[in-house]
Amino acid sequence: MSGFKNPIPMKVKLMNDSPLARWSVLVLVALMMFFAYMFVDVMSPLKSLVETNLGWNSGVFGKYAASEYILTVCGFLLVAGVILDKLGVRFSGILSAAIMVTGAAIKFIGISDWFQTTALFRWLGSWWVEMPASAKMAAFGFMIFGCGCEMEGTNVSKILAKWFKGKEMALAMGLEMAIARLGVFAVMWVAPLISARFDNSIIAPLGFCGSLLCIGLMNFIIFAFMDRKFDSQLKQAGMESGETADDEEFHVSDLGAIFKSKMFWIVALLCVLYYSAIFPFQRYATNFLEETLAIDAATAARMFSCFPILAMCLTPLLGIFLDRRGKGASMLMAGAVIMIFCHLSFAFLLPALPSKVLAVALIAVLGISFSLVPAALWPSVPKIIDEKILGSAYCLIFWVQNIGLCLVPMMIGSLRQSTGGYLWPMIVFSSFGVLAFLLSILLKYEDKRKGYGLEEPIIKR
Repeated sequence: MSGFKNPIPMKVKLMNDSPLARWSVLVLVALMMFFAYMFVDVMSPLKSLVETNLGWNSGVFGKYAASEYILTVCGFLLVAGVILDKLGVRFSGILSAAIMVTGAAIKFIGISDWFQTTALFRWLGSWWVEMPASAKMAAFGFMIFGCGCEMEGTNVSKILAKWFKGKEMALAMGLEMAIARLGVFAVMWVAPLISARFDNSIIAPLGFCGSLLCIGLMNFIIFAFMDRKFDSQLKQAGMESGETADDEEFHVSDLGAIFKSKMFWIVALLCVLYYSAIFPFQRYATNFLEETLAIDAATAARMFSCFPILAMCLTPLLGIFLDRRGKGASMLMAGAVIMIFCHLSFAFLLPALPSKVLAVALIAVLGISFSLVPAALWPSVPKIIDEKILGSAYCLIFWVQNIGLCLVPMMIGSLRQSTGGYLWPMIVFSSFGVLAFLLSILLKYEDKRKGYGLEEPIIKR
């Protein structure tokens, strides 16, 4: 009957419209990164014990720390980006979690007393004798783990971009980073306590953190069921989905668009410079405080545990600010300036005035920097990169970042070994901050010239 109007189609209610569903996804994936961050730094507060019990020196420890990034730098992250955009977040999430568990198991074996009785241990000890057999095996496991960890980090970013699209994306990413950093805080306390409980054991805290990774793997299996249902809804609603939309299928040739992007390279280089002054510093921070303040390792680890706490509290708040007010490029500039100040203070001020209060204050201020930069950096990437190649873009940024994270720990370990102190390592860290600040100025200039919207809020009113 022509007298009747066609009914107005109702808006389909999707799973991510439910706050409970989307925030449950956040908790599931963020817990895996929490466990991963614990495993990454589980041996950092035990550095002195590792050197005593396993016969490693600072140079060996630096090579071990760098091993996390070797395979990712050699090309794994490029493959991971293609896997992520081609096969989707469910497959990539479970795969990367399984890789982490496998790498953790290998590292556990390398540190164990049992391994020292094997023919493999004797063979590993017969060549490149400067690197003990236990360190070689642990580094190999850390390489495998690092592939899964870095792949999962990019995967989580794409998951949150998908489930929080048009919603509280910056807040979600900020909370995920806050939960992950809580892992650094937790392991700085837990690792020495577990070690002391088991007669100064290194393998006990390693095994504890490895078991948590198994729980993280189960989390991603649960997430996969939720995401499959969400994709089914998107398909029924005729909406884009990275898992189902054939017309938006990813092609390897799309990577050229990323490499040709000037903004991509500015963000990637800013990222590698900034994080090269943070994560390698974490590996040596406990030992730095131990020597500079003449305190024991457990006390130093507890003091450094303050670093992620302020970052953990501030990052979600900064995410809310970014969602509603913007100013992402300005936040990157501020974070770089704070980092320069902190590392120069570690180099010159703290050795001159060796005070625990001053040390904790500087660590807390560095935590502010660690809130500003990541909170602004990762939610800004979807503004400059097309959604269908977003996973590859995150992986390529991580790839560039990992080149620095691979080389810098070895450089710091060599400087530490040759100079016998931490003055030059801290100067190197601060120089990275200066270069990051210059790139943040360029980023803000390009954003103003091209209008990417980095200074604009994510939630449009």
